[in-house]
Amino acid sequence: MLRVEEIFALLPPLVPGAAPAPAPRAGAQLWSDYLSVRLHPKSIYVVRQYMHDGECGCLEAFGQGERLLQDPSCLEELEDRLHFYVEECDYLQGFQVLCDLHDGFSGVGAKVTELLCDEYSGKGILTWGLTPVLSNVGDSQKNFYRLMNTALGIVHLSSHSSLFCPLSLSGSLGIKPQPPLTFPYINYDASLHYHSGAILAAVLDTLTAPYRLRSSQGSMMHLAETLNFSGRKVVAAWASVPFPALRGYSLPDTLCAYQQDVPWKLLSSCREQKVSCCFAQSVVLRGVCKESRRSCPGEQPPSPLHACESTEQVLQHYLHTLFPGAFSTSHVLEQPCNTLPPYPQFFSPLLTRQGFLLDKPPTGVPAAVESIPVLAALRSSPALRTLLRSLDQDLQKGNVRRWASFFSAGVEHDDFQEALQELRTLAQCYETDSITKGKK
Repeated sequence: MLRVEEIFALLPPLVPGAAPAPAPRAGAQLWSDYLSVRLHPKSIYVVRQYMHDGECGCLEAFGQGERLLQDPSCLEELEDRLHFYVEECDYLQGFQVLCDLHDGFSGVGAKVTELLCDEYSGKGILTWGLTPVLSNVGDSQKNFYRLMNTALGIVHLSSHSSLFCPLSLSGSLGIKPQPPLTFPYINYDASLHYHSGAILAAVLDTLTAPYRLRSSQGSMMHLAETLNFSGRKVVAAWASVPFPALRGYSLPDTLCAYQQDVPWKLLSSCREQKVSCCFAQSVVLRGVCKESRRSCPGEQPPSPLHACESTEQVLQHYLHTLFPGAFSTSHVLEQPCNTLPPYPQFFSPLLTRQGFLLDKPPTGVPAAVESIPVLAALRSSPALRTLLRSLDQDLQKGNVRRWASFFSAGVEHDDFQEALQELRTLAQCYETDSITKGKK
Protein backbone atom coordinates (compact mmCIF):
# COMPACT_ATOMS: atom_id res chain seq x y z
CA MET A 1 0.00 0.00 0.00
CA LEU A 2 1.40 3.38 -0.97
CA ARG A 3 1.23 5.57 2.12
CA VAL A 4 3.80 8.29 1.55
CA GLU A 5 4.95 9.73 -1.77
CA GLU A 6 8.41 11.25 -1.87
CA ILE A 7 8.01 13.51 -4.88
CA PHE A 8 11.01 15.78 -4.80
CA ALA A 9 14.42 14.38 -3.88
CA LEU A 10 17.09 16.99 -4.52
CA LEU A 11 19.88 14.87 -3.06
CA PRO A 12 20.94 11.38 -4.09
CA PRO A 13 18.67 8.63 -2.69
CA LEU A 14 18.83 8.64 1.10
CA VAL A 15 17.54 5.20 2.06
CA PRO A 16 20.36 2.70 2.53
CA GLY A 17 20.16 -0.02 -0.14
CA ALA A 18 18.08 -2.98 0.89
CA ALA A 19 18.48 -4.65 -2.49
CA PRO A 20 21.80 -6.23 -3.51
CA ALA A 21 24.16 -3.69 -4.97
CA PRO A 22 27.72 -3.67 -6.30
CA ALA A 23 30.54 -3.11 -3.85
CA PRO A 24 31.69 0.51 -3.56
CA ARG A 25 34.21 1.59 -6.14
CA ALA A 26 37.28 3.68 -5.45
CA GLY A 27 36.56 7.41 -5.56
CA ALA A 28 32.85 7.01 -4.80
CA GLN A 29 31.07 10.33 -4.42
CA LEU A 30 27.30 9.84 -4.52
CA TRP A 31 24.62 7.31 -3.62
CA SER A 32 23.51 7.37 -7.24
CA ASP A 33 26.77 5.59 -8.15
CA TYR A 34 25.17 2.44 -6.74
CA LEU A 35 21.51 2.99 -7.53
CA SER A 36 20.28 -0.39 -8.78
CA VAL A 37 16.56 0.46 -8.70
CA ARG A 38 15.00 1.31 -12.05
CA LEU A 39 13.30 4.68 -11.65
CA HIS A 40 10.05 5.46 -13.42
CA PRO A 41 10.53 8.13 -16.13
CA LYS A 42 8.04 10.39 -14.34
CA SER A 43 10.11 10.34 -11.16
CA ILE A 44 12.94 12.40 -12.68
CA TYR A 45 12.73 15.95 -13.97
CA VAL A 46 15.94 17.39 -15.36
CA VAL A 47 16.48 21.14 -14.97
CA ARG A 48 18.30 21.88 -18.21
CA GLN A 49 18.73 25.60 -17.68
CA TYR A 50 21.43 25.13 -15.04
CA MET A 51 24.50 22.99 -14.51
CA HIS A 52 24.71 20.64 -11.54
CA ASP A 53 28.25 21.74 -10.79
CA GLY A 54 30.87 24.09 -12.15
CA GLU A 55 32.00 27.68 -11.89
CA CYS A 56 29.19 29.20 -13.93
CA GLY A 57 25.62 28.45 -14.93
CA CYS A 58 24.75 27.11 -11.48
CA LEU A 59 21.44 27.45 -9.71
CA GLU A 60 22.90 29.57 -6.91
CA ALA A 61 20.23 32.09 -5.84
CA PHE A 62 16.82 31.63 -4.20
CA GLY A 63 15.12 33.80 -6.83
CA GLN A 64 16.42 31.62 -9.66
CA GLY A 65 14.79 28.59 -8.08
CA GLU A 66 11.48 30.38 -7.59
CA ARG A 67 11.44 31.50 -11.23
CA LEU A 68 11.83 27.91 -12.44
CA LEU A 69 8.37 27.04 -11.13
CA GLN A 70 6.88 30.28 -12.37
CA ASP A 71 7.47 28.96 -15.88
CA PRO A 72 4.04 27.60 -16.99
CA SER A 73 5.56 24.66 -18.86
CA CYS A 74 7.68 23.59 -15.87
CA LEU A 75 4.77 24.00 -13.45
CA GLU A 76 2.44 22.01 -15.70
CA GLU A 77 4.99 19.22 -16.00
CA LEU A 78 5.46 19.07 -12.23
CA GLU A 79 1.71 18.97 -11.60
CA ASP A 80 1.29 16.21 -14.18
CA ARG A 81 3.94 14.06 -12.51
CA LEU A 82 2.53 14.79 -9.08
CA HIS A 83 -0.99 13.78 -10.07
CA PHE A 84 0.33 10.61 -11.70
CA TYR A 85 1.71 9.36 -8.38
CA VAL A 86 -1.10 10.69 -6.19
CA GLU A 87 -3.65 8.77 -8.25
CA GLU A 88 -1.71 5.56 -7.51
CA CYS A 89 -2.08 6.04 -3.74
CA ASP A 90 -4.90 4.26 -1.95
CA TYR A 91 -4.15 6.22 1.23
CA LEU A 92 -2.21 9.44 0.81
CA GLN A 93 -0.83 10.69 4.14
CA GLY A 94 1.13 13.52 2.67
CA PHE A 95 4.49 14.41 1.17
CA GLN A 96 8.15 14.36 2.11
CA VAL A 97 10.21 17.09 0.48
CA LEU A 98 14.00 16.86 0.55
CA CYS A 99 15.56 20.12 -0.48
CA ASP A 100 18.97 21.79 -0.50
CA LEU A 101 18.92 24.96 1.59
CA HIS A 102 22.19 26.57 0.58
CA ASP A 103 21.60 27.22 -3.14
CA GLY A 104 18.84 27.99 -5.64
CA PHE A 105 17.06 24.73 -4.89
CA SER A 106 15.94 26.47 -1.72
CA GLY A 107 13.68 28.57 -3.94
CA VAL A 108 12.53 25.51 -5.89
CA GLY A 109 11.57 23.76 -2.66
CA ALA A 110 9.72 26.84 -1.44
CA LYS A 111 7.53 26.89 -4.55
CA VAL A 112 6.97 23.12 -4.44
CA THR A 113 5.78 23.21 -0.82
CA GLU A 114 3.57 26.19 -1.65
CA LEU A 115 2.01 24.20 -4.49
CA LEU A 116 1.45 21.17 -2.24
CA CYS A 117 -0.03 23.34 0.51
CA ASP A 118 -2.49 24.93 -1.93
CA GLU A 119 -3.56 21.75 -3.74
CA TYR A 120 -3.54 19.25 -0.86
CA SER A 121 -4.65 21.16 2.21
CA GLY A 122 -5.09 18.82 5.14
CA LYS A 123 -2.28 16.51 4.04
CA GLY A 124 1.00 16.40 5.87
CA ILE A 125 4.05 18.10 4.35
CA LEU A 126 7.32 17.20 6.06
CA THR A 127 10.28 19.10 4.64
CA TRP A 128 13.94 18.33 5.22
CA GLY A 129 16.39 21.14 4.45
CA LEU A 130 19.85 19.77 3.70
CA THR A 131 23.19 21.55 3.63
CA PRO A 132 26.70 20.26 2.81
CA VAL A 133 29.07 19.43 5.64
CA LEU A 134 31.80 21.71 4.32
CA SER A 135 31.16 25.10 2.70
CA ASN A 136 33.37 27.29 0.54
CA VAL A 137 34.29 30.00 3.04
CA GLY A 138 37.04 31.35 0.80
CA ASP A 139 34.55 32.91 -1.61
CA SER A 140 32.75 35.72 0.24
CA GLN A 141 29.98 35.99 -2.38
CA LYS A 142 29.16 32.27 -2.34
CA ASN A 143 29.32 32.24 1.44
CA PHE A 144 26.88 35.15 1.79
CA TYR A 145 24.63 33.72 -0.94
CA ARG A 146 24.55 30.51 1.12
CA LEU A 147 23.47 32.49 4.17
CA MET A 148 20.69 34.36 2.31
CA ASN A 149 19.42 31.22 0.58
CA THR A 150 19.31 29.40 3.91
CA ALA A 151 17.39 32.18 5.68
CA LEU A 152 14.82 32.49 2.88
CA GLY A 153 14.51 28.73 2.67
CA ILE A 154 13.82 28.27 6.38
CA VAL A 155 11.17 31.01 6.38
CA HIS A 156 9.33 29.91 3.24
CA LEU A 157 9.64 26.16 3.67
CA SER A 158 8.45 26.24 7.29
CA SER A 159 5.57 28.53 6.31
CA HIS A 160 4.17 26.06 3.76
CA SER A 161 5.06 22.82 5.55
CA SER A 162 3.48 20.97 8.44
CA LEU A 163 6.96 20.51 9.86
CA PHE A 164 10.41 21.63 8.72
CA CYS A 165 13.74 20.18 9.86
CA PRO A 166 17.22 21.41 8.88
CA LEU A 167 19.40 18.31 8.56
CA SER A 168 23.17 18.37 8.20
CA LEU A 169 26.45 17.17 9.69
CA SER A 170 27.77 20.72 9.47
CA GLY A 171 28.56 22.37 12.78
CA SER A 172 26.84 25.65 11.88
CA LEU A 173 24.68 27.33 9.25
CA GLY A 174 26.21 30.73 10.07
CA ILE A 175 28.94 32.78 8.48
CA LYS A 176 31.70 31.35 10.70
CA PRO A 177 32.60 27.76 9.86
CA GLN A 178 32.38 25.18 12.62
CA PRO A 179 34.01 21.73 12.63
CA PRO A 180 31.86 18.92 11.19
CA LEU A 181 30.12 16.63 13.65
CA THR A 182 32.05 13.60 14.79
CA PHE A 183 30.74 10.23 15.89
CA PRO A 184 32.59 7.99 18.36
CA TYR A 185 32.22 4.80 16.30
CA ILE A 186 32.24 6.15 12.73
CA ASN A 187 35.30 7.35 10.84
CA TYR A 188 33.76 9.23 7.94
CA ASP A 189 35.23 11.64 5.39
CA ALA A 190 33.36 14.95 5.73
CA SER A 191 34.35 15.95 2.18
CA LEU A 192 32.44 13.00 0.67
CA HIS A 193 28.68 13.38 0.16
CA TYR A 194 28.68 9.60 -0.13
CA HIS A 195 29.71 9.33 3.55
CA SER A 196 27.66 12.17 5.02
CA GLY A 197 24.63 11.09 2.97
CA ALA A 198 24.92 7.57 4.41
CA ILE A 199 24.76 8.84 7.98
CA LEU A 200 21.81 11.12 7.24
CA ALA A 201 20.16 8.21 5.43
CA ALA A 202 20.16 6.10 8.58
CA VAL A 203 18.80 9.01 10.61
CA LEU A 204 16.05 9.92 8.14
CA ASP A 205 15.01 6.30 7.69
CA THR A 206 14.69 6.00 11.49
CA LEU A 207 12.93 9.31 12.14
CA THR A 208 10.21 8.62 9.56
CA ALA A 209 9.51 5.06 10.68
CA PRO A 210 6.56 5.96 12.99
CA TYR A 211 4.30 6.93 10.08
CA ARG A 212 5.69 4.54 7.45
CA LEU A 213 5.03 1.27 9.25
CA ARG A 214 1.86 -0.64 8.44
CA SER A 215 1.48 -1.45 12.13
CA SER A 216 1.71 2.20 13.19
CA GLN A 217 -1.41 3.92 14.46
CA GLY A 218 0.02 7.40 13.85
CA SER A 219 0.19 9.35 10.61
CA MET A 220 2.47 11.98 9.16
CA MET A 221 0.06 14.73 10.16
CA HIS A 222 -0.24 13.31 13.67
CA LEU A 223 3.54 13.47 14.07
CA ALA A 224 3.58 17.07 12.88
CA GLU A 225 0.77 18.11 15.22
CA THR A 226 2.55 16.68 18.26
CA LEU A 227 5.59 18.88 17.57
CA ASN A 228 4.46 22.07 15.82
CA PHE A 229 2.10 23.67 18.37
CA SER A 230 2.49 27.33 19.36
CA GLY A 231 3.95 28.23 15.97
CA ARG A 232 6.99 25.96 16.35
CA LYS A 233 7.03 24.50 12.85
CA VAL A 234 10.82 24.11 12.83
CA VAL A 235 12.24 21.07 14.63
CA ALA A 236 15.75 19.77 15.20
CA ALA A 237 17.09 16.25 14.71
CA TRP A 238 19.22 14.32 17.19
CA ALA A 239 20.74 10.91 16.58
CA SER A 240 23.12 8.31 17.90
CA VAL A 241 24.64 6.43 14.94
CA PRO A 242 25.21 3.72 15.94
CA PHE A 243 23.47 3.63 19.31
CA PRO A 244 26.26 2.52 21.69
CA ALA A 245 24.78 -0.66 23.10
CA LEU A 246 27.19 -3.23 24.54
CA ARG A 247 26.75 -6.76 23.28
CA GLY A 248 24.82 -8.80 25.83
CA TYR A 249 23.74 -5.79 27.92
CA SER A 250 20.14 -4.76 28.46
CA LEU A 251 18.80 -1.36 27.45
CA PRO A 252 18.45 -0.22 31.10
CA ASP A 253 22.12 -1.10 31.67
CA THR A 254 23.15 0.94 28.63
CA LEU A 255 21.04 4.01 29.45
CA CYS A 256 22.06 3.99 33.12
CA ALA A 257 25.69 4.18 32.05
CA TYR A 258 25.04 7.57 30.44
CA GLN A 259 22.98 9.26 33.16
CA GLN A 260 22.66 12.89 31.94
CA ASP A 261 25.22 12.45 29.16
CA VAL A 262 22.70 11.65 26.43
CA PRO A 263 24.35 9.49 23.73
CA TRP A 264 23.26 11.45 20.67
CA LYS A 265 24.39 14.34 18.49
CA LEU A 266 22.44 17.36 17.26
CA LEU A 267 22.17 17.13 13.45
CA SER A 268 20.52 20.47 12.69
CA SER A 269 23.63 22.70 12.60
CA CYS A 270 22.91 24.30 15.98
CA ARG A 271 25.96 25.39 17.90
CA GLU A 272 24.44 24.13 21.15
CA GLN A 273 25.04 20.41 21.61
CA LYS A 274 24.03 20.14 25.28
CA VAL A 275 20.28 20.64 25.56
CA SER A 276 18.63 20.42 28.97
CA CYS A 277 15.00 20.85 27.95
CA CYS A 278 12.61 20.62 25.04
CA PHE A 279 8.95 21.36 24.39
CA ALA A 280 8.01 18.14 22.58
CA GLN A 281 9.79 15.21 20.99
CA SER A 282 9.33 12.06 18.93
CA VAL A 283 11.99 9.42 19.62
CA VAL A 284 12.69 6.17 17.76
CA LEU A 285 15.03 3.41 18.93
CA ARG A 286 15.66 0.54 16.55
CA GLY A 287 17.78 -2.59 16.48
CA VAL A 288 17.79 -3.42 20.21
CA CYS A 289 16.35 -6.48 21.86
CA LYS A 290 12.76 -5.80 22.91
CA GLU A 291 13.07 -8.02 25.98
CA SER A 292 14.03 -6.25 29.20
CA ARG A 293 15.85 -8.09 31.98
CA ARG A 294 13.39 -8.57 34.82
CA SER A 295 14.32 -8.83 38.48
CA CYS A 296 13.72 -12.03 40.39
CA PRO A 297 10.95 -12.02 43.02
CA GLY A 298 12.15 -10.16 46.09
CA GLU A 299 15.18 -8.71 44.30
CA GLN A 300 15.55 -4.92 44.37
CA PRO A 301 15.91 -3.50 40.82
CA PRO A 302 19.25 -1.68 40.37
CA SER A 303 17.42 1.38 39.03
CA PRO A 304 13.88 2.54 38.11
CA LEU A 305 14.72 1.69 34.49
CA HIS A 306 15.33 -1.93 35.46
CA ALA A 307 11.88 -2.04 37.07
CA CYS A 308 10.15 -1.36 33.74
CA GLU A 309 8.41 -4.32 32.14
CA SER A 310 9.21 -3.59 28.48
CA THR A 311 11.74 -1.83 26.31
CA GLU A 312 9.06 0.72 25.36
CA GLN A 313 8.53 1.58 29.02
CA VAL A 314 12.29 1.82 29.58
CA LEU A 315 12.70 4.38 26.80
CA GLN A 316 9.62 6.35 27.86
CA HIS A 317 10.79 6.49 31.48
CA TYR A 318 14.26 7.59 30.39
CA LEU A 319 12.84 10.42 28.28
CA HIS A 320 10.55 11.65 31.05
CA THR A 321 13.47 11.65 33.47
CA LEU A 322 15.65 13.73 31.14
CA PHE A 323 12.86 16.06 29.95
CA PRO A 324 10.21 16.05 32.69
CA GLY A 325 8.06 18.83 31.21
CA ALA A 326 8.16 17.73 27.58
CA PHE A 327 5.48 15.92 25.61
CA SER A 328 7.26 12.74 24.51
CA THR A 329 6.28 9.96 22.15
CA SER A 330 8.55 6.96 21.68
CA HIS A 331 8.79 3.95 19.39
CA VAL A 332 10.97 0.85 19.74
CA LEU A 333 11.58 -1.25 16.62
CA GLU A 334 13.31 -4.62 16.49
CA GLN A 335 14.52 -4.10 12.93
CA PRO A 336 18.00 -2.50 12.83
CA CYS A 337 19.32 -0.18 10.15
CA ASN A 338 20.88 -2.26 7.38
CA THR A 339 24.44 -1.32 6.42
CA LEU A 340 25.08 -3.80 3.64
CA PRO A 341 26.58 -2.49 0.37
CA PRO A 342 26.33 0.19 -0.89
CA TYR A 343 26.54 1.50 2.67
CA PRO A 344 30.16 2.56 3.32
CA GLN A 345 32.21 0.52 5.78
CA PHE A 346 33.51 3.40 7.88
CA PHE A 347 32.79 1.84 11.27
CA SER A 348 35.04 1.37 14.28
CA PRO A 349 36.60 -2.10 14.70
CA LEU A 350 34.89 -2.16 18.11
CA LEU A 351 31.55 -2.98 16.44
CA THR A 352 30.22 -6.47 15.85
CA ARG A 353 28.44 -7.51 12.65
CA GLN A 354 25.18 -6.37 14.29
CA GLY A 355 26.65 -3.01 15.33
CA PHE A 356 26.97 -3.73 19.07
CA LEU A 357 30.03 -2.66 21.06
CA LEU A 358 32.85 -4.99 22.00
CA ASP A 359 34.92 -4.60 25.16
CA LYS A 360 38.11 -4.61 23.12
CA PRO A 361 39.07 -4.70 19.41
CA PRO A 362 38.97 -8.18 17.88
CA THR A 363 42.11 -9.96 16.84
CA GLY A 364 42.56 -10.17 13.10
CA VAL A 365 40.50 -8.42 10.43
CA PRO A 366 37.25 -6.91 11.81
CA ALA A 367 34.04 -8.31 10.36
CA ALA A 368 31.99 -6.10 8.07
CA VAL A 369 29.16 -4.34 9.91
CA GLU A 370 25.87 -5.56 8.40
CA SER A 371 23.45 -3.61 10.58
CA ILE A 372 23.46 -1.09 13.42
CA PRO A 373 21.08 0.03 16.18
CA VAL A 374 20.07 3.69 15.86
CA LEU A 375 18.50 6.17 18.28
CA ALA A 376 16.98 9.25 16.64
CA ALA A 377 14.71 12.08 17.74
CA LEU A 378 12.82 15.03 16.33
CA ARG A 379 12.56 17.80 18.89
CA SER A 380 10.97 21.18 19.30
CA SER A 381 13.77 22.65 21.36
CA PRO A 382 15.09 26.00 22.65
CA ALA A 383 18.29 25.20 20.73
CA LEU A 384 16.44 26.32 17.60
CA ARG A 385 16.22 29.85 18.97
CA THR A 386 20.03 29.99 18.90
CA LEU A 387 20.12 28.68 15.33
CA LEU A 388 17.53 31.12 13.99
CA ARG A 389 18.82 34.16 15.88
CA SER A 390 22.44 33.48 14.88
CA LEU A 391 21.44 33.30 11.23
CA ASP A 392 19.55 36.60 11.48
CA GLN A 393 22.41 38.29 13.32
CA ASP A 394 24.96 37.21 10.73
CA LEU A 395 22.80 38.69 7.97
CA GLN A 396 22.24 41.90 9.92
CA LYS A 397 25.99 42.39 10.31
CA GLY A 398 26.62 42.10 6.60
CA ASN A 399 25.58 44.62 3.99
CA VAL A 400 23.13 42.66 1.87
CA ARG A 401 22.88 45.52 -0.64
CA ARG A 402 26.41 44.64 -1.74
CA TRP A 403 25.07 41.57 -3.46
CA ALA A 404 22.93 43.19 -6.13
CA SER A 405 23.23 40.10 -8.33
CA PHE A 406 21.36 38.06 -5.71
CA PHE A 407 18.39 40.42 -5.78
CA SER A 408 18.50 40.72 -9.57
CA ALA A 409 17.65 37.00 -9.68
CA GLY A 410 14.12 37.75 -8.51
CA VAL A 411 13.98 38.48 -4.76
CA GLU A 412 13.08 42.08 -3.87
CA HIS A 413 15.08 43.74 -1.10
CA ASP A 414 11.92 44.59 0.85
CA ASP A 415 10.77 40.97 0.63
CA PHE A 416 14.12 39.85 1.97
CA GLN A 417 13.85 42.22 4.95
CA GLU A 418 10.32 40.95 5.61
CA ALA A 419 11.66 37.39 5.59
CA LEU A 420 14.28 38.35 8.21
CA GLN A 421 11.50 39.76 10.39
CA GLU A 422 9.63 36.47 10.06
CA LEU A 423 12.84 34.66 11.03
CA ARG A 424 13.05 36.74 14.22
CA THR A 425 9.38 36.06 15.00
CA LEU A 426 9.97 32.35 14.49
CA ALA A 427 12.97 32.43 16.85
CA GLN A 428 10.79 33.95 19.60
CA CYS A 429 8.57 30.86 19.57
CA TYR A 430 11.46 28.87 21.07
CA GLU A 431 12.11 31.07 24.09
CA THR A 432 11.99 28.98 27.23
CA ASP A 433 9.52 31.32 28.91
CA SER A 434 7.11 31.30 25.94
CA ILE A 435 4.97 28.59 27.53
CA THR A 436 4.69 30.58 30.75
CA LYS A 437 3.72 33.70 28.83
CA GLY A 438 1.07 31.76 26.92
CA LYS A 439 -0.57 30.57 30.14
CA LYS A 440 -0.96 34.03 31.64
